[in-house]
Amino acid sequence: MIFHGVEVRQKALDLLRSGTSSAEVSRQLNVPRGTVSYWLHMDRSKRGECPGAHNAACHRCDGMDLDETAYAYLLGLYLGDGHVSQYSQHRVPNLMITLDDSWPGIQNEAEAAMRRVFPDNATCRVRKPGCHNIKVYSKHLLCLFPQHGPGKKHERAITLESWQQRIVDASPWEFVRGLIHSDGCRVTNWTTCLVGGERKRYEYPRYLFANKSDDIRKLFTDTLTAVGVEWTTLARGSDPFNISVARRASVALMDAHVGPKY
Repeated sequence: MIFHGVEVRQKALDLLRSGTSSAEVSRQLNVPRGTVSYWLHMDRSKRGECPGAHNAACHRCDGMDLDETAYAYLLGLYLGDGHVSQYSQHRVPNLMITLDDSWPGIQNEAEAAMRRVFPDNATCRVRKPGCHNIKVYSKHLLCLFPQHGPGKKHERAITLESWQQRIVDASPWEFVRGLIHSDGCRVTNWTTCLVGGERKRYEYPRYLFANKSDDIRKLFTDTLTAVGVEWTTLARGSDPFNISVARRASVALMDAHVGPKY
């Protein structure tokens, strides 16, 4: 562990008080940025300049306006690849959506939706092997995601509250996009058929959605039916975890409103 003398610390504080950024102070003095931030926090605390508790407003508790389009998309992401948790050392819970690095556009869209749903809260990204966790901290997460509970989603009942169902009914395609962007995909299938006595390869697009939760799959298929998309269930072994959209007209609808991952 490296210890920095009082003179280095005081020089850092003088620079910070003059308006120099933490990153620049870290570079000039060759001190870790985390150490500089800690010195800044302790200095502000001694001066009585630390802000009070962050009390962001809530749609459910305070009647704050909610971006319902962004919420429908974020709800789909949450049901697919998200969860709410709270670390013992943190004062408030966090919503984390885990998204593959193969789709940076979806990561950007997920973070943008978080910011629109939680405009008073900061978001962040945590890099993991092959993916990023898109996160937001808020004391009101359980207000907006009442589906949270102990255990895995497919081992407990998942139902939407009436206010959530109203939002999904108003923005069904955003909800479908969130589910596809988390647990779905657009693929190209192929088969062969005889044409004029010659066997030729035939390719066709298909959307797939896979989730172990019967309830989440039903939310997905009910919404597909509501927007006029035909779907079928594909069994993997004896488990009907996969929903397929393969009819040409339905794929065209999905392409118009969802499209491939990006």
